[in-house]
Amino acid sequence: IEDTGKIFSRYVDAIMMRTFDQEEVVKMAQSSSIPVINGLTDLLHPCQALSDYYTLWKRKIDLETIKFVYVGDGNNVCNSLLLGAAQLGIDIVVSNPKGYDPNPKIMEITKKIGNGKIVVQRDPLKAVQKADIVYTDVWTSMGKEPEKNVRQRIFQPYQVNENLLRRAKKDALVMHCLPAHRGEEITSEVMDGSQS
Repeated sequence: IEDTGKIFSRYVDAIMMRTFDQEEVVKMAQSSSIPVINGLTDLLHPCQALSDYYTLWKRKIDLETIKFVYVGDGNNVCNSLLLGAAQLGIDIVVSNPKGYDPNPKIMEITKKIGNGKIVVQRDPLKAVQKADIVYTDVWTSMGKEPEKNVRQRIFQPYQVNENLLRRAKKDALVMHCLPAHRGEEITSEVMDGSQS
């Protein structure tokens, strides 16, 4: 990676890197003299979080007053949404099964930033009460495919469906980083509905 970073620095103006290992992005950035953008790792998906928060801002949603609820796996998207929330002063509720929490180091970083409040609520029906934003992502991220059957069983109560959405505000927005696995983390009814 170090050699690649040095060579790319001579040919291009920036590098966007998608890889499983966060450390590979760090090594690329350390060996490059040009900007390196984290396009996705198993730990973070910052471009996704940035585009999601930009979308809300563009819709003139006051980010500091919303109730933002993430329902599902504490994965790279969740970690990045938490970091963004802390920087933007957004209060965020994470609802996921025990053992599938966001990365503990990310949680510590968000506490140090301290601009937003993070609450973990195991019960998804309680979590989405009066939510302005309900966000979900796949239950089985890339590289976790051998766990798919177990994850589907464990995450079933966390499916974003009409029953869950009824507890959010009537004008709540539903967000997903896509592509969605319809019928798993989100139903087609919600995915194709007016709130998505």
